[in-house]
Amino acid sequence: MVDITHKQNSLRKAIAEATVSTSSAETIEAIKNKRIPKGDVFEFARAAGLLAVKKTSDIIPDCHPLPVEFSSITYSIDGLDIKIHVEVHTIYKTGVEVEAMHGASVVALTMYDMLKPIDKNIEIKSIKLLSKTGGKSDKLKYNEENQQTCTVVVCSDSVYEKKSEDKSGVIAVELLKKHGLSASLIIIPDNFAAIQREALSLSDNGCDIILFAGGTGLSPKDITPDAIKPLLEREIPGVMELARRYGQERTPYSMLSRGICGFIKNSLVLTSPGSPSGVTDTINALFPQLLHVFFAKAEKRHEE
Repeated sequence: MVDITHKQNSLRKAIAEATVSTSSAETIEAIKNKRIPKGDVFEFARAAGLLAVKKTSDIIPDCHPLPVEFSSITYSIDGLDIKIHVEVHTIYKTGVEVEAMHGASVVALTMYDMLKPIDKNIEIKSIKLLSKTGGKSDKLKYNEENQQTCTVVVCSDSVYEKKSEDKSGVIAVELLKKHGLSASLIIIPDNFAAIQREALSLSDNGCDIILFAGGTGLSPKDITPDAIKPLLEREIPGVMELARRYGQERTPYSMLSRGICGFIKNSLVLTSPGSPSGVTDTINALFPQLLHVFFAKAEKRHEE
C-alpha cells in the first residue's frame, strides 16, 4: 500500500452513483410495491451496500482500512432507470471515493441479482464518482497568482563554519518548492544578534515566508525562538501547536520543541527543529494550508 504516514487526518467525503436499467415499467412497479420474489429490493440492496462500504479494504488490495463515520444510500427512479447514490464520510488520512464506488457497485449487483428472475434484460449501466472533498485535492484558499517567496535560514555553528554538511536546509527548500514557493537558502551561526538581523533584513526586503531551521530545543545554544519572539508583531500559537502535535505522533520528542510562529511586518516567520526529520515534519504538517494566511490578507486588502 502507498505510505500515508506523512498525511494528516481531515474530513473526507465522497459521493458515487450507479445506474441500474430495467426493461419495463412492470419491473419498476414491482420494486415500488415490494412484489419481487426475493424481497424488498431497496432495503436488501441498501444493507449489502453498507456492508460493502465498510469491507472495501478487504476486497481492494491497495485500499487502506479506515474508520467509516457516515454512509448513506439513497435511490431515485428516472423512467426505467434506478439511480443509486452512495455517500461516505471519514476523518482520516486518505479519501473514501473507492469506498463510495464499491458500495454503489455492490448495491447495483444486489439489485441485479434480485431482479433478474423477473427481468432478463436488467443492466448495470454505469458506476462513477460524482464528487469528493477533503485532503490536498481540495482547492485551498490562497493566492495562486502571486507566488510567495520563501527563505530557509539554517541556524547552525557547525554548518556555518563548514565543519558539517547541511541536510535540513536542502530538504526544506525542496519541500517548499513542491508547494509552488520560490525558496532560497541561507546559513547563519547560532547567534542571537545574527538571527534577529537576518529576520529583520528578510522582512524589510519583502520575503513572504521566513523559515528558521534549528535552535528550537532546550540546549544552551538553542536560542532561535528567544531571538525571534521579541520581533513578532502578531504571534500565531496554533501553527506550532499543530506542528508539535503532528510531530509527536511520529517521535516522542516533538513536545520538547519551543518553536514559535508569527508576523514581522508582512513576513510570516516560522521556527522549526533543525534535524532533517524535524523540518520535514514541520513542513508536512503546515503546508500548503498555511498559505491561506496570504489569501486572507489579500482579501482584507481588497475589501479595504
